Amino acid sequence: MSATLRRFTPLVVLAGMAAVAFAFDLHRYLTLDELRENSQVLQAFVAEHSVLAAATYIAAYVAIVALSLPGGTVMTVAGGFLFGALVGGSLAVCAATLGAALVFLIARTVVGEALRKRAGPFLQSLEAGFRANAFSYLLFLRLVPAFPFWVINLVPALAGVRLGIFAAATVIRSEEHTSE
Repeated sequence: MSATLRRFTPLVVLAGMAAVAFAFDLHRYLTLDELRENSQVLQAFVAEHSVLAAATYIAAYVAIVALSLPGGTVMTVAGGFLFGALVGGSLAVCAATLGAALVFLIARTVVGEALRKRAGPFLQSLEAGFRANAFSYLLFLRLVPAFPFWVINLVPALAGVRLGIFAAATVIRSEEHTSE
């Protein structure tokens, strides 16, 4: 496999998963009504297969965040409902952070330069804040609802924020979000 093909594989996989998710309208299952309608089946599955259920929940939540599908709030509620507030909240924080980090890493390694060029002045205005104090600025952007979650997954990658700083601010935001 050529280096170029290897480099773009994560993006192609993510784009393919997004295409399948939207083609089959999978986000329609990410509603409180669906959670309520399937609550007994889901609770029984968790009771019988707790580790598999937790792993499946994390994988689904990571995919939802990475694909920027609507439904993160429903997944957070589902985690608390199915696993209890402490375990469900912890699983939600881990999954949201992993999904965001996946987008961050793909943006940085695969499409970073192309996106940097296209973002132009928008990115330049945000880069100054990241240079001053990346953690505080990222946390501020995460807590202010003016920017969509997926935008704040991409911009720090393009602005050269380190993964550790990105993950720490994302964990704090995810934790704050799951306790609402």
